[in-house]
Amino acid sequence: MGMDLAAQPFNTLDRGRYRRKVQRCLDTLARMLTDGSFSFPRKNIGLEVELNLVDRELRPSMTNTAVLEALDDPSFTTELGQHNLELNVPPRPLAGDSALQLEDDLRAYLGTASAKARDTGSAVAMIGILPTLKHEHFDQKWLTNKSRYATLNDQIFAARGERTVLAMEGSALPGQQPERLRSYAESILPEAACTSVQLHLQVAPEEFAAHWNAAQCLAGLQIALAANSPFLLGKALWQETRIPLFLQATDTRPEELKNQGVRPRVWFGERWITSIFDLFEENVRYFPGLLPETDAEDPIEALDAGQAPKLTELRMHNGTIWRWNRPVYDVVDGLPHLRIENRVLPAGPTVVDTVANAAFFYGAQRALAEAERPVWSQMSFQAAEENLYAGARRGFEAQLYWPGIGWIPPDELALRVLLPLAHEGLRRSDVSDEARERYLGIIEQRCLARRTGATWQRDYVVRAEERGLDREEALTRMLGRYLELSEAGEPVHTWTVAD
Repeated sequence: MGMDLAAQPFNTLDRGRYRRKVQRCLDTLARMLTDGSFSFPRKNIGLEVELNLVDRELRPSMTNTAVLEALDDPSFTTELGQHNLELNVPPRPLAGDSALQLEDDLRAYLGTASAKARDTGSAVAMIGILPTLKHEHFDQKWLTNKSRYATLNDQIFAARGERTVLAMEGSALPGQQPERLRSYAESILPEAACTSVQLHLQVAPEEFAAHWNAAQCLAGLQIALAANSPFLLGKALWQETRIPLFLQATDTRPEELKNQGVRPRVWFGERWITSIFDLFEENVRYFPGLLPETDAEDPIEALDAGQAPKLTELRMHNGTIWRWNRPVYDVVDGLPHLRIENRVLPAGPTVVDTVANAAFFYGAQRALAEAERPVWSQMSFQAAEENLYAGARRGFEAQLYWPGIGWIPPDELALRVLLPLAHEGLRRSDVSDEARERYLGIIEQRCLARRTGATWQRDYVVRAEERGLDREEALTRMLGRYLELSEAGEPVHTWTVAD
């Protein structure tokens, strides 16, 4: 989805041409996997962070174009909403002190972005969902002014044929009744409310299935330990409200298709895999093209000529199917490679929390992928999916299923099982002891304190309302304090709700 599109509308001939081209790309990928065409010099990692811009009153600031012009840095780019930026941190190996350097680099990038944003009257907020968003901010006029966003919006609404329905049942604040959201949107801008951290791991083709299956097993725990999106449109909802919101914001299915069991485009999946090909083949088999633009390349001819095919249509199609763990085909410096893109984590609360979340994921994923008896051979795929939704809804209060244990709270599962595995996985990845102990120590303390960005936000708002503030005032006051603590940089498990 990083590429822009032609402005002209698509027609029926475009769709037929696109479908045939996607299938030819898929055939080319199958041949590349069989022939061993992929580059794999080392396990590189990468990181993307989606950011919000707020004005002096802490409302969304629709200034991303001005901030990007001031930054003049290709590491920063647009996102769907005019109040969003995306930071793409250059890839690097995982080994050694790389995580420590990643923390320093991320802090420097965000410091620069914050300075440039201040020059435009804005501030940068690294948070899963901006709590001061209102229904008016979902007006289509606030889409970033690029044709791909407008086209995507139009195609999703044309497929569904009706407004976006936002409907969620909340997890009750302490001492209160559960809250419910019932709202509508005339654009896909509710998706822009979902700001995330996306972790990339380059893997060899023969290792991809094990690493993807392992990532699926981890998804529910990842969310429970890192939730940071508890409020939307003034309502206290899930600990990680991004999960249901993203699904609803991009859903191309009217109710009748949902009732028939048609798959959503925000998708956990439905089975363990044996090859990356399984995922791309599912994409082609189950999902019609949303953005049916084609290029002139014949991918098989490019492969026969000794070139790395771009597989443009297959990649575009993959970019409009939002798996929580997405397969990625890419070409860098003329060499093709494969990556897993882990998409479950929210942005924030701090730089060090972000790097700790990444270290935990990379370490635990490797340990699970290389286990003698894979954990996914001992649990159903449905159990892994149920863990995702349980962790997102209830955070530390969830009960997650794990083979050999049964149902267990996320903090206990992490402390007893996954943190030791993450330590082992990082050791096998030659991560330095200093980095491993620093970041996994933060995850450990977060579990012991049972404090995430989401629990802090909820506790702060409860305290503010007890002091007489209404919900809107409480959310604004909370966001102001959140930004102060986020910039100070101490990990979230140390935060208190006192001003």
